[in-house]
Amino acid sequence: MGRRNPGTVYLVGAGPGSADLITVRGCKLVTSCDALVYDHLVAQELVGMSPARWRYYVGKVAGSHAMPQAEINALLVDLATKEGGPERIVRLKGGDPFVFGRGGEEALACLDAGVPFEVVPGVSAGVAAPAAVGVPVTHRDVSHGVVFLTGHARGDGELDLPWDALASCGLTLVFFMGLSTIDRISRELISRGMRPGTPALVIQEATTASQRHVLDRLSTIGEAVRASGIKPPALLVVGEVASFAEKLKGRANTAPMWSDSKCEFSAHPGAV
Repeated sequence: MGRRNPGTVYLVGAGPGSADLITVRGCKLVTSCDALVYDHLVAQELVGMSPARWRYYVGKVAGSHAMPQAEINALLVDLATKEGGPERIVRLKGGDPFVFGRGGEEALACLDAGVPFEVVPGVSAGVAAPAAVGVPVTHRDVSHGVVFLTGHARGDGELDLPWDALASCGLTLVFFMGLSTIDRISRELISRGMRPGTPALVIQEATTASQRHVLDRLSTIGEAVRASGIKPPALLVVGEVASFAEKLKGRANTAPMWSDSKCEFSAHPGAV
């Protein structure tokens, strides 16, 4: 039998990598939750700070998923509704839960089951990874906007993107999960009219001690990545702003500054 008053699911963004880049509210929830359901890219310092009695690792890496998405959805609902279950369930995701984090699917599953939920935004790698190497995704003299895209097709199918529009828009293009298709991405953009010499940047494990990046031309970025040995998780940035990685090289402060502070900050009214 389910309980009359279900627990609450908090869809929390953990930030781009370094533990100290989680939001204050997100950190407070992690350090006070009853159940923690967390992903592969979540900093282990955050997991270690949680007092959660129920803990579930549901991480996804290329070619290996600890738990299919449908089962994760069901797990959140079950935790919130089962008799004697947790009152506060934190679903901890890398980056922002609503930016390629499948948070929308989990929110809909909670809604359909009558489970209360709250979205706690996080710092997306889409802006944080470029910033960590000195690259602004927008700049009024270089790029008036940014487009976030996935470089991975669902079910390993065909990568179907509006290539003509992307090649001609003049905006910064940020590809999540694009290493396996980097040659396809560069080939499609160039064939639709983008300059082969357009700066392209790949950043691995941004904001962590393992952060690395490589800057090259769009036409040869795939070769440069393979030569450098860069591996996922990594982000691909295409556009003139990518050249800032060379201009600001060594000047962006990217070292993780984590200390186990237990999030001792003043909370906003109503915050946990």
